[in-house]
Amino acid sequence: MNIPDVLRIALTNELTAIPQKSLAEATTRLSARYRAERSYNEAERLVHSPVDIAAYAAYRLPATFAAISAVLAEVRQRNPQWQPATLLDAGAGPGTALWAAHTVWPVLARVTLLERERAMIDFGKRLAAHADAAALRAATWQQHDLLEPWEHAPCDLVIMAYALGELPLPRLNEMIARLWSVTGGTLVLLEPGTPAGFALIRQARQQLIDAGGHVIAPCPHQEACPMPDNDWCHFAQRVARTALHRQVKQATLSYEDEKFSYVAVSRLPVSPLVGRVLRHPQVRPGHIYLDLCTPNGLRHPIVTRKDRAAFREARDLRWGDAVSEAFHDAII
Repeated sequence: MNIPDVLRIALTNELTAIPQKSLAEATTRLSARYRAERSYNEAERLVHSPVDIAAYAAYRLPATFAAISAVLAEVRQRNPQWQPATLLDAGAGPGTALWAAHTVWPVLARVTLLERERAMIDFGKRLAAHADAAALRAATWQQHDLLEPWEHAPCDLVIMAYALGELPLPRLNEMIARLWSVTGGTLVLLEPGTPAGFALIRQARQQLIDAGGHVIAPCPHQEACPMPDNDWCHFAQRVARTALHRQVKQATLSYEDEKFSYVAVSRLPVSPLVGRVLRHPQVRPGHIYLDLCTPNGLRHPIVTRKDRAAFREARDLRWGDAVSEAFHDAII
């Protein structure tokens, strides 16, 4: 996946205006903090200066865009008739979800972004000023600390991406309830594809089900999550790196794989899935081993050439794919 050309150009313009040594040093510090075990601390913010914000955008924006885009594309696939016109992004950062959502749903007309850091808002506005779409250029940015009281009219689509983990755990349920209260259609929560990130998503998923929400992705059911405590549900999206992206990350590969956990919950149900692939299928001579989540729990079928139709479908399955009803009935 590539970020949109106009966003790539806007980001490059912002990053090239900063001395590369300063940008590389700030990116190294940011990378170290992402890899460290962190707990919420009001004084310990990820960004402190314009250089920090630029480093954050260089380090995280492309991968974040890829993950959010993949999740929203799955939401669209699960409910193709749904066309959100309004978006609320809580904890917006530089507006990455704004760009991803508009790529998936160009009909978006009104967008509100809530962000704590004034410098991050300014950075995001400069990026959005390059957009072709009026909805991106005219988006409403509001400076809010989400832990302080805030209100908003319900929006068709509400997103919080990579922000739940920045909250103190005692406030997590409160935040999820607040986000659900302003969701008119679908709420999307996304966190890093780590055990800790999945634990947050798992907790939020159950809370939203208890509140009457309908899980539309990735889960094929409304039951309690069957994942054992020593495992976690996550997915991956590959994103291309630009030359500048590789430079600031001191990377050699032309791509990176962003791993993430997520849940999308709707006010209204959609047609249920019968299963989703949870791991890379293991292809062996004459056999394909699958890990599936189904309405009846986790299943680990082995597909052989004896069932030619099922075997052909299994060969095309990828990590994160939904399986067809005919395939499910043939192997489960």
